[in-house]
Amino acid sequence: MAVKKLSLEDFFDETSFTLIGIHTSIEDYRLAYLLNTKLNLNLKRREKDLDFSNSSQYSIFEWEDDKQLIIWNLVSNMCKIETLNSAIGNSLFNDTGKVTEAFYLLPEFKKVNYILKINDDQLSTKKSQRIVSYIQDIAHIVTAYLIDVNQLKSKNNLIFN
Repeated sequence: MAVKKLSLEDFFDETSFTLIGIHTSIEDYRLAYLLNTKLNLNLKRREKDLDFSNSSQYSIFEWEDDKQLIIWNLVSNMCKIETLNSAIGNSLFNDTGKVTEAFYLLPEFKKVNYILKINDDQLSTKKSQRIVSYIQDIAHIVTAYLIDVNQLKSKNNLIFN
């Protein structure tokens, strides 16, 4: 009897998207406003932030361009969570203060503050470079650059729907 093997890769089509890493110190709502004015977008904050199992929440802005069938997402890369530090019994100092831990959406890019994800199958390299140059023209942005999606180990964190 012949054995047939099915692969899940045959059934799931990988969507192509473009990632842009943004280095800036401004707040997320202000960055969304500046991107809206510079790139003619309409990014709006989602009602619910991205939640992960370690109780980390990342702010997310989204715009679905129905004319060009493109989905734009602006996501913060870092989430800080404050936890209580339990005192160690044999410690010289009994410190039960609060400890702040940082979690990253893309741990490979810890210095990136925000990630702009563009879901578009036909976005050319030339057009994505033009978008990056428009973002770099914004006064409060230190730098912006394209992130190679194929080199990411944490691609699953970029599934927002």
